[in-house]
Amino acid sequence: MLADLTAKAAIDRRLAEIVSPTIEDMGFELVRIRLMSGKRTTLQIMTERPDGGIEVEDCAKISRAVSAILDVEDPISGEFNLEVSSPGIDRPLTRLKDFERYEGYEVKIDASELIDGRRRFKGVLQGVEDNEVLIEIQEGTIGLDFDLIADAKLVLTDELIAESLAQRKKQGLIQEEDLGEFDDIETDTSDLDEETS
Repeated sequence: MLADLTAKAAIDRRLAEIVSPTIEDMGFELVRIRLMSGKRTTLQIMTERPDGGIEVEDCAKISRAVSAILDVEDPISGEFNLEVSSPGIDRPLTRLKDFERYEGYEVKIDASELIDGRRRFKGVLQGVEDNEVLIEIQEGTIGLDFDLIADAKLVLTDELIAESLAQRKKQGLIQEEDLGEFDDIETDTSDLDEETS
């Protein structure tokens, strides 16, 4: 797990080691964990079922269980807010399996160092080969070493929204008659034509 983007900073990796067993015992997977400082320190945990999706009630249960573990382990000095949430539709991609699962979808990827003179890439995921994430950009399909990826997330598109709604319907989380309310959703595609640099 430490070789993925679930937890980048040392404290995040330590926190992941503490909370992951509890989250997994409850039948969920840790997608990302971040300890963020600001006016008030916040521990953000993104989690989901192995087949995708999570409900508000699940987040509340996970929050209570994780809070109990953190009270005992006490890895964070001072007070903090705990946020447990789903990754969302335009989710971060943090594990190699995420890049495989969302093959064919648009993605933004930031590299930790320059690759062929650039750090940012936007294109369509073409899967994974060994330890490389394949992405089709304007110049063609390239492979990015997973270890050089600093951040990656899906681009919110109509196709992605439709897939998410279909998944929720399949899981019985929404009904056919509820789908009509999503017909008028417009996605923000203004950044799709941005020049990547």
